[in-house]
Parts: sequence; C-alpha cells; structure tokens
Amino acid sequence: MNRIILIVLDSVGIGYLPDSYKYGDEGSDTLGSIAKNHDNFHIENLIKLGIGNIDGVSNYIKKCNNPIGAFGRASEASYGKDTTTGHWEIAGLKLTKPFPTFPNAFPNELIVTIEEAIGVKTIGNEVASGTEIINRLGNLHVKTGMPIIYTSADSVLQIAAHEDIISVDKLYEICSIVRDIMKGPYGVGRIIARPFLGKHGKYKRTDNRKDFSLKPIGKTMLDYIKEAGMDVIAVGKIEDIFASQGITMSVHTKNNLDGIDNTINFIKRNNKGLIFTNLVDFDMLYGHRNDIIGYGNAIMEFDRKLPDLINSMNEDDVLIITADHGCDPATPSTDHSREYIPILVYGRSIKNNVNIGTRKCFCDIGATILDLLSIKGEIKGESFKSLILQE
Repeated sequence: MNRIILIVLDSVGIGYLPDSYKYGDEGSDTLGSIAKNHDNFHIENLIKLGIGNIDGVSNYIKKCNNPIGAFGRASEASYGKDTTTGHWEIAGLKLTKPFPTFPNAFPNELIVTIEEAIGVKTIGNEVASGTEIINRLGNLHVKTGMPIIYTSADSVLQIAAHEDIISVDKLYEICSIVRDIMKGPYGVGRIIARPFLGKHGKYKRTDNRKDFSLKPIGKTMLDYIKEAGMDVIAVGKIEDIFASQGITMSVHTKNNLDGIDNTINFIKRNNKGLIFTNLVDFDMLYGHRNDIIGYGNAIMEFDRKLPDLINSMNEDDVLIITADHGCDPATPSTDHSREYIPILVYGRSIKNNVNIGTRKCFCDIGATILDLLSIKGEIKGESFKSLILQE
C-alpha cells in the first residue's frame, strides 16, 4: 500500500464523551443535532460508508444495510478539545496536560511584553467572538493602527487587523513575534492572524487567516512517513497545526470546496505516502456561529463531492474520514465540544461492513496509517489494520 488520504471534517463530532461534563459539554452531539434540526439533511454517500452504523451515533442518521467500508469512532485521550490537541492525537501524540486558556483575557504584563516586542500598542484583550469584536473595535483600529487582540474558550491568542492598515505580511510578522513570546505558562496552542476588510458596519474577515502553532512535543506519524522517503502533503491548515514539522509539501485553501479540489488534484498526481486535509469551514463558519442550517449545508456539500474524491483514487489508495472534536451548533455555547469522532475507512483493499468499534484514542488512526504504509514508528495508539484489510 502506497498512499493514504486522511480528511479531517473539522469539528464534526458524533456525540459527547463520558468525561464531557468536566468541560461543560454533556449532551453535545454535533452531527446528531444537525440531522435533527435541519429540515432537508441528506448525506447518502457518507451513509454508504457507514456513518449511520457507528456505535452510539444519532438515530437521525440512517443506517446502511451493507456499508462499503469500515466504520467506528474514537474517544479523545488527551486533555482538551481544541484543534491542535485533536490533530496531534490523530498523528500519535497524546497530551498529558491541556494547553493554557485565558477565560479572563491575558494578564496585563503579557500584553505589555507583546506591545514592546511588536512596537505598537494594542486594543481589545478580551474573550470575544471574532466577527463581533472587529465590528465593535474596527473603527478604532482603523483610526489608530493598533491591532486587536482577543481570545476564546480555546487555547488561542488571535490578532485582527484591517489589510489596508496592517498588511497581511506585516500581520504574519507580528504573529510570529508573538508566537516566540507565548511559551511556557503562556504557551497557547495557536496564535491566529485574522485579517479583515471593509468599512464601518461591514467589516468582514478575509481568507488570509494563518495559524502559528506550537511545534509538536514529539515525533508524529508525519515525521516517520517523511523519514521513510514518502510524501506528506498538507492541505488546508494542516501545515500550520504542525508548525510545518514532518511535511514535504503544502497548500493553503480558501474554503472547503477548494480543500476538496486540491485533495483531488493531489490524488491524481504521482505521489506516495500521506495526503492530509483539513476542511475548516464546518467549525469556523458554522459551528462557532451556531448556524445549524449552514453547517448542515456544508456537510451535504462535502457529501456531494465525495464520489468525485473516491473516483479519483487509485486501486491501492485508502481513504480515512474523521474529525478532531465537536462544535455543536444547537447548544448555547459557541465553543468546541468534547465528543467522539467518526472513523470511516474506504478503499479497494478495505473490507466492507466492518465495525472497528470504539477506539480508546485518536492515536489509533495514526498507528493504523503507519501500519498500512509498512512504516515503524514510536507513536501512541493501536493499529486496527488487521480488522479492516482484506486478506
């Protein structure tokens, strides 16, 4: 086997974890809530792969009599429920303590240090919605040139700036400087550049977002695949999440459709190893905004493109579809939720209608990918290759 296509449907969780009460997420079920509350939700192609057959999945998702692949779910073993934690665990890193969060915003001494390093005063320093804060503070930013700093329930520091006031490249430079500062007790998972455009009352974030993550705390499946002389192709924000570590080629994307199209283009090329794609619109545009209809429409859009993706695959390719956490748009919270993630596996060499059950760790995905590629690596997780591969 030469190539795995791994697609993360960002935040498409499938039900709350047993320890979700510790995070205030008991009852969350991202996919189930969408299926229940969306009047015209239909995902026939995902159903054919077995998403409705996964243990514990919502009854609002139809089961398939004979799914064309293997299916299951995974429980998060790391502490936390953020993007970096979820992706790192998929790749074989289990975090024993969560990234720091700042529910009361950042301490003043940290802001002073940041301002001295970047050479300009800042505004904001709040826990806020990104779309709300740029509309509230956008005029002041445009008038003064001071970037807007804010955070959320996640382990992030976000910096927003109008592209006509602070260029995108300059904003990236500022975020890079802040990334170097934010370590140790201030070591948030991500520094996020949030450029926007527009005028008073009509400010809108652009597609030039960029994440500046901490470097992985150890070797991941990406490192081992790269060291084996194979390709590690990152589509979407994967390169940012892993701080470019273990990646041989990358492309950033404008939206989910662009991510899917880029994935298909890479599948059609002569490469071997791993194509690792993150589709972020589910989370960024709909989950965090509690937009049930938009979220459901985005999942259906992916479902419609799924046959094109499958038809582009070679005979020995394997497709794995999963998620990194939840973000239930039907709950009052606009934050991530601690949920099981789906695992759907498809390929000519993969058995049909195989239930791999509930995996104890997202790491099992990374362990299985290395096993399928016949690569040895010291990462967490237990491979389920023997359960899914045809003899």
